[in-house]
Amino acid sequence: MTVMLGSEQLEALSAIRLSVRTDETTSPTRQREANDRSARAINARIVGEAEDLDVSASKTTPFERPELGKWLAEPSRFDVILWWRLDRAVRSMADMHDLAKWARQYRKMLVFAEGPGGMLKLDFRNPLDPVAEIMVTLLAFAAQMEAQAIRERVKGAAEAIRAMPLRWRGARPPYGYMPGPMPDGAPGQTLVPDPDAVKVIEHIVRELIEGSNPTAIALGLNGANPVIPPPRDHWAIRQGRPTGGRTGGAGYERGTTVERFSWGASTINSLLRSQTLMGHKVHQGAPVRDSSGHPVKASTEPILTREEYDQIGELLSARASDTRPRTRSDTNALLLRVAFCDECGSRMYYTRAAGKRPTNIYGCRAAAHALKCEKPATIKAEWIEEYVEREFLKIAGPWEVVETRKIPGYDPGPEINEVASELEEHMAQSGRARSEAGRRLWQEKHDALDGRLAELEATPRRPPLEETVRTGRTYADDWHARDSAGRRQMLLDAGARIAVRQGRRGGRYSVDESRFDFSIGQYDDPEAVRLAEILEEELAD
Repeated sequence: MTVMLGSEQLEALSAIRLSVRTDETTSPTRQREANDRSARAINARIVGEAEDLDVSASKTTPFERPELGKWLAEPSRFDVILWWRLDRAVRSMADMHDLAKWARQYRKMLVFAEGPGGMLKLDFRNPLDPVAEIMVTLLAFAAQMEAQAIRERVKGAAEAIRAMPLRWRGARPPYGYMPGPMPDGAPGQTLVPDPDAVKVIEHIVRELIEGSNPTAIALGLNGANPVIPPPRDHWAIRQGRPTGGRTGGAGYERGTTVERFSWGASTINSLLRSQTLMGHKVHQGAPVRDSSGHPVKASTEPILTREEYDQIGELLSARASDTRPRTRSDTNALLLRVAFCDECGSRMYYTRAAGKRPTNIYGCRAAAHALKCEKPATIKAEWIEEYVEREFLKIAGPWEVVETRKIPGYDPGPEINEVASELEEHMAQSGRARSEAGRRLWQEKHDALDGRLAELEATPRRPPLEETVRTGRTYADDWHARDSAGRRQMLLDAGARIAVRQGRRGGRYSVDESRFDFSIGQYDDPEAVRLAEILEEELAD
């Protein structure tokens, strides 16, 4: 370290901080130029730079910032720290006190390129000089008052925008949406569906409908190739920022830093239970409501309808106790939940048999579930899978695929429960307002919630409907177009079941098909059904 004696040159650290990376008015380039000017003015040579972007001075002390914190831990490397303005360094008196204490302990100078009356130098190299201490106290107080004023302005603006239909206040949008122009050229931004995120949400919902659970879905997303980034990383990538960051949620050690976040069951649950999927504005977990008690819209293009949202909520509740991840063998097993042991009726599971020639098999696992099976069945996977495929296509292959499409109904019950819960919580605050304005605001919210509740209670329940649609495709067409998981779903949808009896000695090298009982339970041959209908009509005549 160079000690300044007379006109000797100082060694300086250039400190740059930005709360929002996209903020033009406080750009790193502007800060860097200002620090260069002040370095020349005090005859200092910049020996390093601490650049902390997307770092709030109100939420972090100088010692907690990723880059500046490293430099402050090694004070022997420089004599002076350069900032553009005081608010780039601190936003509170406590932080300024700690920074000044550090500077006094290590005999440093703090320089701000732009301050009251021009460049401001706080020289703590002379411990007997009280001027720097006095200036620090006054300036820190001013910085804290400015930070408080900024917070109040931002909070007031956010509350005003929150009540405006469709208007988005900025910051990171809820997953599934991205900022877009307001309708009809109105000022500001609204939320529109994010095509990439919507595809992921559709995939999650499809997996849930097909019987998976949030834990298994999260594992599948984490193992996908190409990588499917979770919500925080998705937004970072869209903004051109690095993925990952500080953690603290479930599955992470609090306060650690990761390069990438990962999907978890809690992420899936939070995502699918958020009313933002219905295009509603949400604040602190509750929907924002207008003066009539209706949810305020955040988008004209919601991802889910109310009916779809409620159905997904029911599925999540049904899967709440099922947290088992699906193993790799489960994923590859064509006949999982299709093959059963004939003796005890329990499922057969796909596994790899040990031995000199390891073989993939389906086997009765009754013993693993504390059940007794007198004749547990085991069969080579390729034998039984080939048999089921041949029999399924022989029976159902020529049939036309007829899809049953559900037209969602509407049940006001879930929203009635939500509004009633909000009203109950609001009623608990009755009588606490001391001002006339406070009592008026309490009454307005009460009337809005009560009115919405009455409206919902008067809304009739509409049951879901089903319609049958002919597709022109055959089951064979769909079978050959799908992967193993898709074919398994076809078998399950058709009610396919194969019971396997225990094999006889000497049956290692060929399949004994007499061991199998295969059936399709749910679908009948459409041609046979039609012939039966015609016969019934003729007999009636």
